[in-house]
Amino acid sequence: MSNPPLRAAIVPVTPIEQNCTLIWCTATNRGAIVDPGGDVERIAGAVTQAGFTVEKVLLTHGHIDHAGAAKPVADRYGVPIEGPHEDDRFWLARLADDGRNWGIEGVPFEPDRWLVEGDTVTVGELTLDVYHTPGHTQGHVIFHHPPSKFAQVGDVLFQGSVGRSDLPGGNHQQLVESIVTKLWPLGDETAFIPGHGKPSTFAHERRHNMFVSDDALAR
Repeated sequence: MSNPPLRAAIVPVTPIEQNCTLIWCTATNRGAIVDPGGDVERIAGAVTQAGFTVEKVLLTHGHIDHAGAAKPVADRYGVPIEGPHEDDRFWLARLADDGRNWGIEGVPFEPDRWLVEGDTVTVGELTLDVYHTPGHTQGHVIFHHPPSKFAQVGDVLFQGSVGRSDLPGGNHQQLVESIVTKLWPLGDETAFIPGHGKPSTFAHERRHNMFVSDDALAR
């Protein structure tokens, strides 16, 4: 496809190498910044290079490496913050404390819009579906654009691994259930950008992921 409706670019941020993702609508050249955990100037430079107009910040969850710079970025562009689910209010309230612990600047805030299962978010003319996917955090959400067969999954699923569940509110069984009941039905051909590491596809993970492949779950 010469000009797909959605384009995405990864901007690694923070010492934890978190995938802040830029998503934009090619028809309108309007976009969103997903999970700006830190490094505001680096993110701004990538936005300038991509050449789109920022219209919102989207968050998958409230951990410091994903949300630490959400308010500074939103303030810089004068745009709202949408997400995560309200069950992550705990994490957003402690961003300053967590930031000191990790050496990352964290600015507490309350988003302009909490998201729930079944919501949609718009980016230009694009409409992304919201799924509530607890397990890594209780308020984690993912974003899916069906026409592009594309998902932004935060720290639920990685290439070859899954999100950690040993932090407050984490639950490994719940995480696996989120992957199997929310992600897999979106289709094997779906490509996804995780919160860390390289993109992959649901088909690849169902074949090869040591935690949630079909074979692993059948044991």
